[in-house]
Amino acid sequence: MHLTNYSDYALRTLIYLGSQSNHESLVSIKQISSIYKISTNHMRKVVYELGQLGYIETIRGKNGGIKLAIEPKKINIGAVVRKTENLYILECFDREINTCIISSACQLKSILSEALHAFLQVLDKYTLEDLLTNKRDLQTLFTLFKT
Repeated sequence: MHLTNYSDYALRTLIYLGSQSNHESLVSIKQISSIYKISTNHMRKVVYELGQLGYIETIRGKNGGIKLAIEPKKINIGAVVRKTENLYILECFDREINTCIISSACQLKSILSEALHAFLQVLDKYTLEDLLTNKRDLQTLFTLFKT
């Protein structure tokens, strides 16, 4: 299974916010973009959706920024991926665009569906808190790569 950059950026944003010593501190989108060397425009889109989904709180204005809106232990990785990823891994998974003539008899779809289910089942076992067990290492790396 291949995740899009969008889901990758969403997960990395949550990891960065979760790694902050003070979860009440506001972080700028520019700061996260700079650390990860990701376009600020891309990051804005990701942050907007994470805010809409309730994972982060966004505060506008001169002293604004973003922070986690939920405790890391309540942010399930599988749920984040389901909400940020298009899980139609083949055309035939999406009835609206499916033009495959063998779709009704094809066994590949059920096999790939089973594989996707297994992939998500593994992700469902983990929360953001699990991704932060090495918080000090993450903080060190973020400090080293701050520009």
